[in-house]
Amino acid sequence: MATVFEFQNLVSSLAVLILLAVKIWAFVDALMRPAAAYVAAEKLTKNGWLLILGLAVASALVWPAPLGLFGIIGTVAAFVYLLDAKPALASVTRRR
Repeated sequence: MATVFEFQNLVSSLAVLILLAVKIWAFVDALMRPAAAYVAAEKLTKNGWLLILGLAVASALVWPAPLGLFGIIGTVAAFVYLLDAKPALASVTRRR
């Protein structure tokens, strides 16, 4: 019979993996966008986003605690990119 601690460990491990996947997705998406699109969308530069998201991925690999300080900051940065910058970049680079 599984204990509460085993369930908690499973949920924590899943959270770590899911949030790491989100951070990697944001980093790869930022890497694939052209630098001119960031300027056209009036967002932080491509190098700025790559630095922030790269540090978020690296910190998630070094300190995998999802509720740690670096985990929270990296998760927020990834979601800000995905929910704010990515749609703006997509609207600028969308093919017509």
